[in-house]
Parts: sequence; C-alpha cells; structure tokens
Amino acid sequence: MSATVQNSHEAYRLEIDEGQLIVHAFGRWNLHTIKSIDRALKTDLKALGYGQVKSSGEDYGVDDDEFGGVIFDFKELNMIDTAGAFILARTIGCHDGLCRMWRVQNATLGQRTLIHTAAEAQAGVAMLPPLPWYDPLTRLGEGFVRGISETYKTISFFGFFMTVLGKIIIQPHRIRWKSVVSHIERVGLDALPIVAVLSFFIGCVLAFMGADLLEAFGAQVFVVDLVGIGVLREFAVIITAILMAGRSNSAFTAEIGSMKMRQEIDAMKVIGLNVGETLVAPRALACLVSAPILTFFAMVSGLLGGMVVAWSQGISPILFTARITEVVSINHFWVGIGKAPFYGLIIAIIGCRHGLAVGGSVESLGKRTTTSVVQAIFAIIMLDAMFAMLFLKMGV
Repeated sequence: MSATVQNSHEAYRLEIDEGQLIVHAFGRWNLHTIKSIDRALKTDLKALGYGQVKSSGEDYGVDDDEFGGVIFDFKELNMIDTAGAFILARTIGCHDGLCRMWRVQNATLGQRTLIHTAAEAQAGVAMLPPLPWYDPLTRLGEGFVRGISETYKTISFFGFFMTVLGKIIIQPHRIRWKSVVSHIERVGLDALPIVAVLSFFIGCVLAFMGADLLEAFGAQVFVVDLVGIGVLREFAVIITAILMAGRSNSAFTAEIGSMKMRQEIDAMKVIGLNVGETLVAPRALACLVSAPILTFFAMVSGLLGGMVVAWSQGISPILFTARITEVVSINHFWVGIGKAPFYGLIIAIIGCRHGLAVGGSVESLGKRTTTSVVQAIFAIIMLDAMFAMLFLKMGV
C-alpha cells in the first residue's frame, strides 16, 4: 500500500511509499536557510513517528517498523552545502554506526559525494570502497609516469641551467661572487668535519673487513690495496656526494621553497632579477667547487682510518704508505676526483629545481624537500654506475 504525506514547507516534500521514506529536496539547502528547514523537518519526521535506528540486544530495528529505508530525490534541488547535507543525512537515522538503507537519485556527482560524506560522518565510520584487483598495477603505472615526468623536468631544468651558465661564462661580471663564496663556505667548509669523520670510519670498516677476510689466506698486506683503491676510487666521492645530498641539497630546496612561498621570487622577477643567475648559478658553482675539495679530504681521512686499523693488524704506517705509493695507481685518485664535480652539479640542480617547484603550502615544501633528497641520491648512484661502466670500457 502506498501513501503520501504532504507538508507546507517550501524546501522539501516527504512521501512514504511501501515503507520507504522519500525526501524531495527543493531550492537552496545552505547555511543561511538550514535553520528553519531543520526545525520544520524535525517536526514533520516526529509527526510521522520516524525515529533513529536503535539496538535491542542482538537484534536491530527502528522505532516504527513501517520505515525500511530512505530515498533522496535531488531533481529540483538548486544548491546544497555541507550544512544542508548534514541535516539531510540525519533522516537516515544512524545510531551506534548502524543506519537505514538509503540511496540518492537525480543528483549530480558533487551532490552525491557530499551526501555520502555527510552520511559517513553521521554513522561515525568512513566506509572506504574496496580497492579493485588491478589497483597495484594502477599505482605502479602512475609511479612510472611520475618518474618519467620528473626525469623530463630535471633534464629541462638542466638545459635551463646550462643556458644561464653560458651567459655568465661569456659575461663574468654577471656572476655574484659574494653569493658564490658564501655558499662555498656553507656547502664546503661547514661540511668538512662531518665528511672527514664519516670517511675516517668508512676507511676503518673497510680495512677491518678486508683484514678479517684476507687473514684466512695469509694475505693481510693486500688490505692496503683494498683500502687505497676502494677509498680513492669510490667510497670517498660517494660518501661526500650523499652527505651533500642530505645536507646541502635539502637546504637549497628549503631556502628557495620558502622564498617561493613568501612570494619573494615573484618580487625578484618584478624588479628584473634573473632567478637563474641570482639563485641557481651561485649554488651550482659552489657545489661544483666544493665537491672536489670535500672529496679530497674524504680520501685523506679514509686512508688514515684504514691505516689505523691496518696498524692494529700488524701493518706499520711506513709499510702502509710505501705500498700505497707502489701499488695504487694515481689514476684511481683522478677517477674519484673527476666524478666529484658532476655529483656536485647534479645535487645543486635537483635541489634548486624542487625549490622553485614548491607551491604555496608547508606540506608542499616538506614533500619537495624529501623528494629532492631522494632524487639526488638516486641520481648519484645511477651516475656512479654509468661512470663505472665507462671507465671499465676505457680501461681506467
């Protein structure tokens, strides 16, 4: 049996059809009109005997068994906001996370999303839809596309920097030497203690592991070869580059990103300053100069660490030094030093690019800083592998 209940309010009409409550919403349901609508709706629902879903032991029912569900009809609805959706969602009658069955008809996607969110809030539980079986493939594909996009943008920014570098080489007076020297102090001099200490311990670990393994063959003297080649060719420059990525790269992104958030970069453009020459070039030149210097001290510190451990294993400093100069070719030194400027340059470029890409929120700044460090370390490892293959083919 079907019955219809009419009311005099201009914002809605209530109908009862085969045990279901149909709410036809009209006009505007927003913060300015919802007070009178809420008062009238409560009165009409109470007159119908329409209550909340309630619990009774292990069985769940409603105040009146006549009502089994709710249908919202938004065909004639002009506008609804969060307040209106919340008032409508109360007619579902949720209690202790239990709600009547309900659905929406003649609604736009925005209206449907809003009423779903309000209903979940009424229930006290946000019901997340189950993920499809192909969701891992979707995320993998999205990650791959993001990786390609980030690679393209980094290469594009590298081209932009090379253009700026060409201009300042042709016109050296455009170089901001005070800024370059200041950044060299921060990137190089201030980082020297931590680079030296870590490299010292890397040399110690390398020598200790080598001595422990080679002792079984009675060839402990070859620890000198292992430490010399490993530190000079790979470990010193890699440790230096990773520390620069974690320390200087993140600082570049945070500094430039903060300037972007405070609209200082826009102000610089307005007064005619070139962002590449003012912000990017000094930092890139500072990393270009500082990376080989830090790498050199890392090599010295790593060799000292190896020498200390070798001394404890019966290899005197005189023997260690003599074997280093005799067996370890100077080519290994130049290989390590030669890679350092490339690492320094890529660290600066990635840091500056992500700083300039920061949006207007603190969340964007933190995300870009994290992404900048991760990308810089990834680029360093990938570049090191490419150098290894290149030098192998060259026989260096």
